[in-house]
Amino acid sequence: MTHTKLPLWSIALPLLALALLTLASIASWTGYGLLPVGAGLVGAVIVAVFHAEVIALRVGEPFGTLVLALAVTIIEVALIVSMMLSDPVGGTALARDTVFATVMIVCNGVVGLCLATGAWRHRVVAFRIEGTASALSVLVALTGLVLVLPEFTTSTAGPTYSPPQMMFAGLMSLLLYGVFVFVQTVRHREFFLPVDSGQDAALGGRPGGRQALAALALLVAALVAVVGLAKLLAPTIQHGVAAAGAPAAVVGVAIALLVLLPETGAAFNAAYRNRMQTSLNLALGSALATIGLTIPAVAAVAIALDIPLVLGLPAKEIVLLALTLFVSSITLASGQATVLQGAVHLVLFAAFLFLAVVP
Repeated sequence: MTHTKLPLWSIALPLLALALLTLASIASWTGYGLLPVGAGLVGAVIVAVFHAEVIALRVGEPFGTLVLALAVTIIEVALIVSMMLSDPVGGTALARDTVFATVMIVCNGVVGLCLATGAWRHRVVAFRIEGTASALSVLVALTGLVLVLPEFTTSTAGPTYSPPQMMFAGLMSLLLYGVFVFVQTVRHREFFLPVDSGQDAALGGRPGGRQALAALALLVAALVAVVGLAKLLAPTIQHGVAAAGAPAAVVGVAIALLVLLPETGAAFNAAYRNRMQTSLNLALGSALATIGLTIPAVAAVAIALDIPLVLGLPAKEIVLLALTLFVSSITLASGQATVLQGAVHLVLFAAFLFLAVVP
C-alpha cells in the first residue's frame, strides 16, 4: 500500500516553527516569552525526525536508519555550535559532554528500553551479530579516539588536543564513519537487515514519490527552524542550569535527551513490533553519527574561530564509558537477549543520570 498524503500536523508544524522563529527574532523575546520558542523547538525536532522517517520508509533499510541518524546529527550539531558561539568560554566542554551523554543515553537508555520492551512482549528478541558487532567495534574506536585519548596526550595542557591532533581526530572520525556507512549500505548491507524481512512500516506502507519529496522539503524547513530556535534558546538553557546549581555537564545531557527523544520513540516502536535489528540500527547508528559527524564539524568550527575545545573525559566518566561498552559487547555477542539484559542497561543509564546531577 502506498500513501500519497502526509498528516496535516506534519505539514503545519515546520511552517509554524519558521513563523515562530521570525517573530522571536524580530521581537527579541526574553524570559517567559521564550516558552513558545522552547515549545517550537521541541515540535520542530519531532516533526523533523518524522519526515526523516517518511524518507527512510521510501528508501528502505538500512538506508532508512541512516537518514534518521543524519537528521538527528544535523540537529545536534546546530544546538552545540549555537551554544558554543553564544558562550565561547563556558562552552569549551559542551561538545564532549553532549557526545558522551549521547553515547550513554543510546547504549544504556535506548538499547535498554528497547531490549526490555521487546523481550517483555516477545520473551526473546533476535538480531544480527554481524551488524551489531561491526557497529559496536566502530563505536569503541571512535569513543577512545575522541573522548579518552585527549586525557593522556602531552602536546597541550589538560584534556585537549592541539590543532593538528584535533584535525587528525576529526578526519579519522569522519573516515571511519564513512567506511561504516559504506559497509552498512553497500558492501555488507545484509548484515543490517531485520531478522524478519517482512515489512511493517509505521505509516502502514511505503510512501509514494510525491510524499517523500514533500517530506524532504518539510524536513529542510524543520531543520532550519531548529537551528534558529536553538540559537535563541542557547543562552537561556545555560543560564538556567547555572542558576539551579547543577554541574555544567547537565547542559550536554539536556541537549542529548532533547535530540534523541523522537528517535527513541522510533526505536521503541520497532522493538515493540519485534524488529530489534531496526532498533539497534537506529540506536547505534545515532551514536556513531554523533561522533563521526558532530566531532569533525565542531572541531572545524573551533579551529576556524580559535575556540578552545575540551574533549577528554574525567576519570569517573571514563569508568562509566568503559563499563557501558564492556556490557554492550556482552549483550550483543549472542544475537539474542532477554529482559535481563535490558534491565542491566537501564540500571547503568540510571547511574549515569544520577551521577551527572550528583557527581
